[in-house]
Amino acid sequence: MIEVVIFGTGNVAKHLFDALLAPKNVNIVQVIGRNKNALEYYSTYANTSTDLNTILDADVYIIAVSDPAIGIISEQLKSKKGLVVHTAGSVPMKFISEHDNYGVFYPLQTFTKGLKLDFKKIPFCLEASNNNNLDLLKTLASSVSDNIYEISSQQRNTLHICAIFINNFSNYMYHIANMMCENNKIPFDILKTLIHETSNKIEHVSPFDAQTGPARRNDVATVNKHIDQLENEDYKKIYSLLSEMILKTYGKEL
Repeated sequence: MIEVVIFGTGNVAKHLFDALLAPKNVNIVQVIGRNKNALEYYSTYANTSTDLNTILDADVYIIAVSDPAIGIISEQLKSKKGLVVHTAGSVPMKFISEHDNYGVFYPLQTFTKGLKLDFKKIPFCLEASNNNNLDLLKTLASSVSDNIYEISSQQRNTLHICAIFINNFSNYMYHIANMMCENNKIPFDILKTLIHETSNKIEHVSPFDAQTGPARRNDVATVNKHIDQLENEDYKKIYSLLSEMILKTYGKEL
C-alpha cells in the first residue's frame, strides 16, 4: 500500500485525488491546502488540514500547487522520510533536492474544473533522485495510467513548451474564432467538427503532412484578402505571422 499526502486543492490536485482514490494499492492519508472551504470536498475520503505543521507521515508527498508555492511546501517537508515530488512542467527536479528522496510526478494534460478525464490515457512524466524512488513513482503512476515515461527536467521543460503551443495557444485561436463568430452572429458549433478533425488527423499523419489552408497552398491573394478583412489589429498580426511561418516552412514566402 502506497500512502500519499497531496498538497493543493486546485485543478491538478483535485484530478489527481479523484484518480488515486480508486486503486487498491494507494491510500490518500491527507490533503493539505489553504482554502478551508475547498478542503470540504476531500474530507469524506481523507484527513484534511490547512496547517503545514500537521503533515502526516506518508510514502509519497505530492506537491500539486502553483510553481511559486512549491518551495514553501518543500521547506515544510525536510523532516519527512517519504518521497517528495512536484507536479510542475517547468520546475526542475533539483529545485527540491534538499530532500533525501525527491522527484517529479508530472501528468501531461490540461485540467479543467468539472471536466472528467480518462487517466488511463494521460502520460505521466517521471523523474527521481534514484532508481528506488523511480520504481515507486512508476508503481504509483501505473495504478492510474497506462502511459508512463522517464523524462529528464530538460526534456520536461521542452514538453511543457510544446504543450503550451498545442493546448494553450491553440485554445486561444478557438477563442478568437469564437469571438468573431459571436460578432457576426454565427454559431460557433459549426466549427466544432473541423476542430475535432484537425486534432484527430495527426493520429494518422504528421503535423507537417496534415497542414492545409491558403498559406500552405501559397495562395497569397487569399491570405492578403483575409488580413484586409480582419478589423482587429492584433488578429491581423497573428494571422500575418502564422501565415508567414507556414509559407516559410513549405518553401514559400509572402
